Amino acid sequence: MESVVRVKKLLKTPIRKLTSWVSRVKERKLCAKHRNKRTRDQRGRGGCNRLGRTPRLRTSHPKDPSIICSFQADLEKERKLREARNAQKNAERAVLRDHFRRKYQLSESPKDTNHLKSVGGKVSLPHKLSKIIHPKTKTKDDGFNLLSAFQGLSFGTVELKARKHSKTSAPAPATCKVIAMEQIQGCETMRSLYIRVTVCVRTQGTCGSRNQLCGVAPQRAFCMTAAGTVAHGKLEGRKGAESTGVRKRGVDGRVRSFEEIPHTGRSGWINLVKFWREDRFRQLHKHMERTFNTLGPIYREHVGTHSSVNIMLPLDIAELFRAEGLHPRRMTLQPWATHRETRQHSKGVFLKNGEEWRADRLLLNKEVMMSAAVKRFLPLLDEVAMDFCRMLRAKVEKEGRGEEGKRSLTMDPSPDLFRFALEASCHVIYGERIGLFSSSPSLESQKFIWAVERMLATTPPLLYLPPRLMLLVGAPLWTQHASAWDHIFSHAEARIQKGYQRMSSSQARGSEAAAGGQYTGVLGQLMEKGQLSLDLIKANVTELMAGGVDTTAVPLQFALFELGRNPEVQERVRQQVRTSWAQAGGDPQRALQGAPLLKGTIKEILRLYPVGTTVQRYPVKDIVLQNYHVPAGTMVQACLYPLGRSAEVFKDPLRFEPGRWGREDGQRGEGAGGFRSLAFGFGARQCVGRRIAENEMQLLLMHILLSFHLSLLSSEDLKTTCTLILQPETPPRITFSKL
Repeated sequence: MESVVRVKKLLKTPIRKLTSWVSRVKERKLCAKHRNKRTRDQRGRGGCNRLGRTPRLRTSHPKDPSIICSFQADLEKERKLREARNAQKNAERAVLRDHFRRKYQLSESPKDTNHLKSVGGKVSLPHKLSKIIHPKTKTKDDGFNLLSAFQGLSFGTVELKARKHSKTSAPAPATCKVIAMEQIQGCETMRSLYIRVTVCVRTQGTCGSRNQLCGVAPQRAFCMTAAGTVAHGKLEGRKGAESTGVRKRGVDGRVRSFEEIPHTGRSGWINLVKFWREDRFRQLHKHMERTFNTLGPIYREHVGTHSSVNIMLPLDIAELFRAEGLHPRRMTLQPWATHRETRQHSKGVFLKNGEEWRADRLLLNKEVMMSAAVKRFLPLLDEVAMDFCRMLRAKVEKEGRGEEGKRSLTMDPSPDLFRFALEASCHVIYGERIGLFSSSPSLESQKFIWAVERMLATTPPLLYLPPRLMLLVGAPLWTQHASAWDHIFSHAEARIQKGYQRMSSSQARGSEAAAGGQYTGVLGQLMEKGQLSLDLIKANVTELMAGGVDTTAVPLQFALFELGRNPEVQERVRQQVRTSWAQAGGDPQRALQGAPLLKGTIKEILRLYPVGTTVQRYPVKDIVLQNYHVPAGTMVQACLYPLGRSAEVFKDPLRFEPGRWGREDGQRGEGAGGFRSLAFGFGARQCVGRRIAENEMQLLLMHILLSFHLSLLSSEDLKTTCTLILQPETPPRITFSKL
C-alpha cells in the first residue's frame, strides 16, 4: 500500500505539468484545491511578507521539455495527414462531379476547381470511381465479373443470383458491407444526385431490421444492381433507369413521406418577399430550372398563399395524369375568378370544375375541337393568313431595300402578328372580319390587345396574394387587372350583340349553315343550337378571345426567330411545304397533312418556348412520385420549360430540330412518349382553343415560307421573361426577303 502511494506522489507533478502545457490552462486553475491548502498551511505557520500578504506561489515549468515538443510534433503531423486525406476525398468528388458536368453540359463549379487546385491537379481515383468515369479503361482487374461479385447479396426484396453456381458454396459471413458514394452531384439522372448504395450481405441469422440496413437510413438509400434499378420489386434495365431517373422504392421498399420532399423554404411569406426582391416572377421559368438542378426532379414550393409540388420527368407526369379523375382540376386563377364574382359575370370552362365544367366542355368541344368543326373554320384561318402575307409583301415592296421584286425588309413583326392573331380569332369565333390589316387599324382593337397584355402581366403577382384583400385595400395592381378584364368583356359583349342582331334579323341563317352554307363562327353555332345560356356563351367566348391572341402571336415570334437562325431547317420545311401546297390544290387541310415538318416546327417551338410554363393537376388519389408519397388533393405542377430543355428527356435539347417529332426519331426514355409535348395540356382538360391555335400558326408559317426567306442580323439567344405566358424580353427583328 505504501508503494502505491509513493508512485502516485511521484507521478502527480509530471502529469499535472503535462496537462497544463497541453491544455494551455495555468496550473493554478487546475490545482486550486492544493494551492488553497498550501496557503492555509502557510498562514497557520505565520508565513506572510512584510506587507502582511501571503506570498504568491510560483510554479516553474521547463521552457522546452522534450516530451512536450514530441507531443506537439505528433499532433501537427496528424493534422497535416488529416488535411491531406480530406483534400484527396474532396478532389475525388470534384473529379466525379466534373465528369457528369461535361457529360450533361452543365455549368462549372468554382468550388470543385479549388478542390482540384488544393491537390495540385493530381488525383488518384479509387477503382470504383475510375470505372464510373472511364468505363472502357482497362485496369489490372478488368476481368472482374460484377455479377459474380454480387452473388448471394440481398437488395431489399430482390436477390441477384449469378448465372453459374459453384457446386460447393461456403456459408456467407455474418457481416454487412456498406459502400457509400456521397454527394455525387451534377448527374442529369437526378440533376443534383445524392446516392448511397447499400449492399447488405445475406447472413445465416439476422442482419438488423428490414427497415434499416447496416445502420444506413432507408430514406437515404438508392437500390442499384448490376443490370439497373429495382423499382416496385422489378428489375429495370440500365437504359430505362438512366433515361427516366425515376426512383420508385428505396432499399427496404419504404415510400418516403410528403414532408421529406425537398423544398425551397417552409415560410410562404418569406419566399414571397424573396420573389419580389429578386424579381423571380418575371423569371419564373429560369427559377424552376435552377431549382430542379439543385434539389432534383421533384420539389415543394410555398409562395404566399400558393403551394405546389413541382415535377419535370415524363414518367412522373404520366403518373400524375393517371390520377386526374373524371373531372380533372387545374389551378384556379383566383384573380380571374374574383373578377367574375365581383362583376357578377358567369364563369367559363377555364374557371369551372366538377360536373358543371364537364357539361359545358362537352358542348364546346363540338364547336372547337372535333374534326368536323376544324374542317369548317380552317378556310377562315387560311383566308386571314393569306391576307396577312399580302399585307406583308406590300410593306416589304414599299419600305424594303434592293432590286424591285427582290426587296428585303428588316423589321419587328410582333405588332403585325398580334393584329393577325386578333383578326383570325375574331373571324373564327364571331364569324366576321374586323379589318386589322388596313393602313389604319381601329383604336378599339389596339385597346383590346393592350388590355390582354395588361391582364396577363398583372395575373402572376396576384396569384400569390389574397385577391379579396387586394380588392378591399384598393391596390393599384388589382385596379389595373380588373380594368383590363372590364375592357376585354366590353369588347366581347359588343361583338356578341352584333352577332345576336345578325341572328335575329335573318331567321334563315341557321338552316343555311346546317346545310353547308356560310359558316357563322363559334358564336353563331352556339347560339343556333341554344344548348348554352347567353351568359355562359358570353363567358366562354370572352375566355377564348382573351386566351387566343398573345398565346398565338408570341410563339409565332419565336418560330420566325428560330427559322431565321437555322437556314438549313428553314429550307427543309419550305421544300416540303411547296410540294404539299402544290399537291393540295388550294385545300388548306390537305396542305397541312402533307407537311409534317410544319407541325413539328410548332411542337419544337413550344418545347423550347412553352406558352404556359406549367400544367397543373390535383390527383384524386394518393400517388407516389420519385419515391415520395403525394396525398390526394395536392396541387402538382408539371414544369414545361425545364422538361423541354432536359438532356435526360431530349437528345441535344438546345438544338432546333422539327424532325425529332417524326415517328422514327426516338426520344430518350421509354414508356412516356406522349408526355413530352404538353404546351396545350393533356386529356379532357387540355386547352379548349388548341385546334384553332395549332392550325392558325401552321397556316401562317406555311404562307410566309412560300413568300419569303427569313434571316437575322444576330443569332444570339433570345432573353425571355414570364408574365402569365413566356415571351421575349425584346421582340426579335426579322429580315423578310421576297422569293
